[in-house]
Amino acid sequence: MTQTKPPANPYLVLIAGLVLPGSGQVLNRQPVRGLVFVFFILLLGGYTLKTAAPDVSIVGKLAGGIFVYAMAVFDAYKQARVRAEVWRHARTARPGQ
Repeated sequence: MTQTKPPANPYLVLIAGLVLPGSGQVLNRQPVRGLVFVFFILLLGGYTLKTAAPDVSIVGKLAGGIFVYAMAVFDAYKQARVRAEVWRHARTARPGQ
């Protein structure tokens, strides 16, 4: 399976994912995956906010959401790198091999 359009630049996807959670997945043409990440960021962030002890810092209170956010950024960048390499390899591969 070869793509006709080049995939998004992995560094652009990384920056977009850092700025707005889920947007990296949208640039990777996986919008449902991006929405799932946003849903779990809100779900786990809200859960840890409500269940954390009162003396915990704000980072600790939002730890669940921050963790999923970090995984979403990593996932978007990894997927973009894989897509870029597959597209590059498909363009440079010779027919018949």
